[in-house]
Amino acid sequence: MTKVRIGVQIQPQHAEYGQIRDAAARAEDMGVDVIYNWDHFYPLYDGDKHGGDRNEGKHFECWTMLGAWAEQTERVKIGALVTCNSYRNPQLLADMARTVDVISGGRLIFGIGSGWFEKDYDEYGYEFGTAGDRLRALDAAMPVIKDRLAKLDPPPIGDLPILIGGGGEKVTLRIVAQYADIWHGFGDPETFARKSRILDDWCQKVGRDPSEIDRSAGSSVSRIDSADALVAAGAQEITLGLSGPDYNLAEVQPWLDWRNRVNAG
Repeated sequence: MTKVRIGVQIQPQHAEYGQIRDAAARAEDMGVDVIYNWDHFYPLYDGDKHGGDRNEGKHFECWTMLGAWAEQTERVKIGALVTCNSYRNPQLLADMARTVDVISGGRLIFGIGSGWFEKDYDEYGYEFGTAGDRLRALDAAMPVIKDRLAKLDPPPIGDLPILIGGGGEKVTLRIVAQYADIWHGFGDPETFARKSRILDDWCQKVGRDPSEIDRSAGSSVSRIDSADALVAAGAQEITLGLSGPDYNLAEVQPWLDWRNRVNAG
Protein backbone atom coordinates (compact mmCIF):
# COMPACT_ATOMS: atom_id res chain seq x y z
CA MET A 1 0.00 0.00 0.00
CA THR A 2 1.30 3.46 -0.95
CA LYS A 3 2.02 5.63 2.06
CA VAL A 4 -0.06 8.79 2.37
CA ARG A 5 1.93 12.02 2.17
CA ILE A 6 1.12 15.43 3.63
CA GLY A 7 2.34 18.54 1.84
CA VAL A 8 2.06 22.20 2.73
CA GLN A 9 1.96 25.07 0.28
CA ILE A 10 3.78 27.97 1.90
CA GLN A 11 2.18 30.72 -0.16
CA PRO A 12 4.83 33.43 -0.68
CA GLN A 13 2.45 36.33 -0.04
CA HIS A 14 2.01 38.98 2.67
CA ALA A 15 5.21 37.96 4.49
CA GLU A 16 8.83 38.91 4.86
CA TYR A 17 11.21 36.32 3.48
CA GLY A 18 12.46 35.52 6.97
CA GLN A 19 8.93 34.43 7.88
CA ILE A 20 8.78 32.20 4.80
CA ARG A 21 12.19 30.67 5.54
CA ASP A 22 11.14 30.02 9.15
CA ALA A 23 7.89 28.37 8.03
CA ALA A 24 9.81 26.04 5.70
CA ALA A 25 12.20 25.10 8.53
CA ARG A 26 9.33 24.44 10.95
CA ALA A 27 7.47 22.36 8.37
CA GLU A 28 10.49 20.14 7.79
CA ASP A 29 11.10 19.77 11.52
CA MET A 30 7.47 18.70 12.03
CA GLY A 31 7.82 15.90 9.48
CA VAL A 32 5.86 17.30 6.54
CA ASP A 33 6.58 15.29 3.39
CA VAL A 34 6.56 18.07 0.78
CA ILE A 35 6.87 21.85 0.89
CA TYR A 36 5.49 23.75 -2.09
CA ASN A 37 5.30 27.40 -2.98
CA TRP A 38 3.47 28.83 -6.02
CA ASP A 39 4.45 30.61 -9.21
CA HIS A 40 2.82 34.04 -9.19
CA PHE A 41 4.04 37.62 -9.06
CA TYR A 42 1.29 39.08 -6.87
CA PRO A 43 -0.76 37.84 -3.92
CA LEU A 44 -3.84 35.89 -4.91
CA TYR A 45 -6.08 36.83 -2.01
CA ASP A 46 -6.37 38.20 1.52
CA GLY A 47 -4.91 41.55 0.52
CA ASP A 48 -7.71 43.34 2.35
CA LYS A 49 -6.45 41.82 5.60
CA HIS A 50 -3.08 43.46 5.13
CA GLY A 51 -4.03 47.01 4.23
CA GLY A 52 -4.41 46.66 0.47
CA ASP A 53 -6.67 45.37 -2.22
CA ARG A 54 -7.09 41.72 -3.12
CA ASN A 55 -3.91 41.33 -5.19
CA GLU A 56 -1.54 43.78 -3.53
CA GLY A 57 1.01 43.17 -0.82
CA LYS A 58 4.38 41.56 -0.21
CA HIS A 59 5.25 38.74 -2.59
CA PHE A 60 8.31 36.77 -3.75
CA GLU A 61 9.27 34.85 -6.91
CA CYS A 62 8.96 31.08 -7.09
CA TRP A 63 12.11 29.52 -8.53
CA THR A 64 14.76 31.66 -6.83
CA MET A 65 12.98 30.74 -3.59
CA LEU A 66 13.12 27.03 -4.47
CA GLY A 67 16.88 27.34 -4.93
CA ALA A 68 17.13 28.79 -1.42
CA TRP A 69 14.91 26.03 0.00
CA ALA A 70 17.09 23.44 -1.73
CA GLU A 71 20.06 24.66 0.34
CA GLN A 72 18.09 25.29 3.53
CA THR A 73 16.33 21.95 3.84
CA GLU A 74 17.75 18.44 4.09
CA ARG A 75 14.97 15.83 3.96
CA VAL A 76 11.69 17.27 2.76
CA LYS A 77 10.75 17.30 -0.91
CA ILE A 78 10.23 20.74 -2.45
CA GLY A 79 8.48 22.11 -5.51
CA ALA A 80 6.13 24.64 -7.07
CA LEU A 81 2.39 24.07 -6.96
CA VAL A 82 2.58 24.90 -9.78
CA THR A 83 4.99 26.58 -12.18
CA CYS A 84 3.25 28.60 -14.89
CA ASN A 85 4.43 27.28 -18.23
CA SER A 86 3.90 30.69 -19.87
CA TYR A 87 6.49 32.59 -17.85
CA ARG A 88 9.69 30.88 -19.02
CA ASN A 89 11.14 29.22 -22.09
CA PRO A 90 10.62 25.46 -21.61
CA GLN A 91 14.28 24.65 -22.28
CA LEU A 92 15.33 27.15 -19.61
CA LEU A 93 12.68 25.86 -17.21
CA ALA A 94 14.02 22.31 -17.58
CA ASP A 95 17.54 23.55 -16.79
CA MET A 96 16.28 25.49 -13.76
CA ALA A 97 14.47 22.41 -12.46
CA ARG A 98 17.53 20.20 -12.98
CA THR A 99 19.71 22.73 -11.15
CA VAL A 100 17.37 22.96 -8.14
CA ASP A 101 17.11 19.16 -8.09
CA VAL A 102 20.90 18.81 -7.97
CA ILE A 103 21.25 21.49 -5.28
CA SER A 104 18.62 19.71 -3.17
CA GLY A 105 20.24 16.30 -3.57
CA GLY A 106 17.39 14.98 -5.71
CA ARG A 107 14.34 16.23 -3.78
CA LEU A 108 12.56 18.39 -6.36
CA ILE A 109 9.02 17.74 -7.57
CA PHE A 110 8.65 19.54 -10.90
CA GLY A 111 5.16 21.01 -10.72
CA ILE A 112 3.77 22.74 -13.80
CA GLY A 113 0.48 23.98 -15.22
CA SER A 114 -0.89 26.13 -18.01
CA GLY A 115 -1.40 29.37 -16.05
CA TRP A 116 -4.52 31.38 -15.27
CA PHE A 117 -3.82 34.57 -13.25
CA GLU A 118 -4.31 37.43 -15.70
CA LYS A 119 -2.69 40.12 -13.53
CA ASP A 120 0.62 38.26 -13.66
CA TYR A 121 0.49 38.22 -17.45
CA ASP A 122 -0.56 41.84 -17.86
CA GLU A 123 1.90 43.32 -15.39
CA TYR A 124 4.90 41.30 -16.58
CA GLY A 125 4.24 41.62 -20.30
CA TYR A 126 3.14 38.08 -21.20
CA GLU A 127 0.39 37.40 -23.70
CA PHE A 128 -2.61 36.10 -21.74
CA GLY A 129 -4.56 34.74 -24.71
CA THR A 130 -7.25 32.16 -24.06
CA ALA A 131 -7.37 29.12 -21.84
CA GLY A 132 -7.09 27.03 -25.00
CA ASP A 133 -3.97 28.94 -26.08
CA ARG A 134 -2.33 28.33 -22.72
CA LEU A 135 -3.20 24.64 -22.72
CA ARG A 136 -1.84 24.20 -26.24
CA ALA A 137 1.38 25.90 -25.12
CA LEU A 138 1.67 23.52 -22.16
CA ASP A 139 1.02 20.55 -24.42
CA ALA A 140 3.78 21.70 -26.78
CA ALA A 141 6.21 22.46 -23.94
CA MET A 142 6.06 19.09 -22.17
CA PRO A 143 8.02 17.02 -24.72
CA VAL A 144 10.53 19.88 -25.06
CA ILE A 145 11.04 19.90 -21.29
CA LYS A 146 11.47 16.14 -21.15
CA ASP A 147 13.90 16.19 -24.07
CA ARG A 148 16.04 18.91 -22.47
CA LEU A 149 16.07 17.11 -19.12
CA ALA A 150 17.45 14.02 -20.89
CA LYS A 151 20.27 16.07 -22.45
CA LEU A 152 21.51 18.04 -19.45
CA ASP A 153 24.96 17.36 -18.04
CA PRO A 154 24.94 16.54 -15.20
CA PRO A 155 21.46 15.01 -15.18
CA PRO A 156 18.98 15.37 -12.33
CA ILE A 157 19.97 13.40 -9.23
CA GLY A 158 16.50 12.28 -8.26
CA ASP A 159 13.62 10.82 -10.21
CA LEU A 160 12.47 14.43 -10.79
CA PRO A 161 8.77 13.54 -10.90
CA ILE A 162 6.63 15.84 -13.02
CA LEU A 163 3.45 17.05 -11.34
CA ILE A 164 0.76 18.63 -13.52
CA GLY A 165 -2.02 20.55 -11.83
CA GLY A 166 -5.54 21.09 -13.13
CA GLY A 167 -8.81 19.33 -13.69
CA GLY A 168 -9.84 20.10 -17.25
CA GLU A 169 -11.37 16.89 -18.52
CA LYS A 170 -10.89 17.31 -22.28
CA VAL A 171 -7.30 18.57 -22.46
CA THR A 172 -5.54 18.95 -19.10
CA LEU A 173 -6.14 15.38 -17.93
CA ARG A 174 -5.02 14.08 -21.32
CA ILE A 175 -1.75 16.01 -20.91
CA VAL A 176 -1.43 14.56 -17.41
CA ALA A 177 -1.93 11.05 -18.78
CA GLN A 178 0.81 11.56 -21.35
CA TYR A 179 3.49 13.33 -19.31
CA ALA A 180 2.90 13.44 -15.55
CA ASP A 181 4.10 11.30 -12.67
CA ILE A 182 1.74 13.11 -10.26
CA TRP A 183 -1.65 14.70 -10.89
CA HIS A 184 -2.80 17.47 -8.55
CA GLY A 185 -6.50 18.21 -8.37
CA PHE A 186 -9.01 20.06 -6.23
CA GLY A 187 -12.58 19.71 -5.09
CA ASP A 188 -14.55 17.59 -2.67
CA PRO A 189 -13.85 13.85 -2.51
CA GLU A 190 -16.64 13.04 -4.98
CA THR A 191 -15.29 15.51 -7.54
CA PHE A 192 -11.74 14.31 -7.00
CA ALA A 193 -12.79 10.68 -7.51
CA ARG A 194 -14.67 11.52 -10.70
CA LYS A 195 -11.72 13.44 -12.16
CA SER A 196 -9.40 10.61 -11.19
CA ARG A 197 -11.58 8.14 -13.09
CA ILE A 198 -11.47 10.42 -16.14
CA LEU A 199 -7.68 10.47 -15.84
CA ASP A 200 -7.74 6.67 -15.81
CA ASP A 201 -9.76 6.75 -19.04
CA TRP A 202 -7.22 9.08 -20.64
CA CYS A 203 -4.40 6.78 -19.56
CA GLN A 204 -6.12 3.93 -21.34
CA LYS A 205 -6.48 6.04 -24.49
CA VAL A 206 -2.82 7.09 -24.58
CA GLY A 207 -1.45 3.67 -23.55
CA ARG A 208 -0.35 4.57 -20.03
CA ASP A 209 -0.74 2.48 -16.89
CA PRO A 210 -2.88 4.64 -14.52
CA SER A 211 -0.98 3.28 -11.52
CA GLU A 212 2.12 5.13 -12.78
CA ILE A 213 0.50 8.45 -11.86
CA ASP A 214 0.19 9.41 -8.19
CA ARG A 215 -2.89 11.43 -7.20
CA SER A 216 -2.51 14.60 -5.12
CA ALA A 217 -5.41 16.57 -3.64
CA GLY A 218 -5.53 20.13 -2.38
CA SER A 219 -7.48 20.66 0.83
CA SER A 220 -8.20 23.38 3.35
CA VAL A 221 -6.23 22.89 6.53
CA SER A 222 -9.52 23.06 8.45
CA ARG A 223 -11.09 20.11 6.60
CA ILE A 224 -9.39 17.17 8.25
CA ASP A 225 -12.87 15.65 8.43
CA SER A 226 -12.48 14.97 4.69
CA ALA A 227 -9.08 13.25 4.95
CA ASP A 228 -10.30 9.66 4.96
CA ALA A 229 -12.74 10.37 2.12
CA LEU A 230 -9.98 11.91 -0.01
CA VAL A 231 -7.83 8.81 0.44
CA ALA A 232 -10.80 6.62 -0.39
CA ALA A 233 -11.23 8.74 -3.54
CA GLY A 234 -7.64 7.88 -4.54
CA ALA A 235 -5.52 10.65 -3.06
CA GLN A 236 -2.01 9.57 -2.11
CA GLU A 237 -0.91 13.08 -1.18
CA ILE A 238 -2.91 15.88 0.46
CA THR A 239 -1.58 19.43 0.34
CA LEU A 240 -2.66 22.21 2.69
CA GLY A 241 -2.38 25.89 1.81
CA LEU A 242 -0.83 28.28 4.34
CA SER A 243 -0.83 32.06 3.79
CA GLY A 244 1.54 34.60 5.29
CA PRO A 245 2.50 36.28 7.41
CA ASP A 246 1.51 33.84 10.16
CA TYR A 247 1.91 30.41 8.50
CA ASN A 248 0.07 28.67 11.32
CA LEU A 249 1.70 25.25 11.21
CA ALA A 250 -0.03 24.18 14.42
CA GLU A 251 -3.05 23.53 12.20
CA VAL A 252 -1.02 20.99 10.23
CA GLN A 253 -0.16 18.78 13.20
CA PRO A 254 -3.53 16.96 13.29
CA TRP A 255 -3.00 16.04 9.63
CA LEU A 256 0.43 14.62 10.41
CA ASP A 257 -0.99 12.64 13.32
CA TRP A 258 -3.72 11.31 11.00
CA ARG A 259 -1.11 10.42 8.34
CA ASN A 260 0.94 8.52 10.88
CA ARG A 261 -2.09 6.50 12.00
CA VAL A 262 -3.12 5.69 8.42
CA ASN A 263 0.38 4.68 7.37
CA ALA A 264 0.91 2.58 10.48
CA GLY A 265 -2.31 0.67 9.83
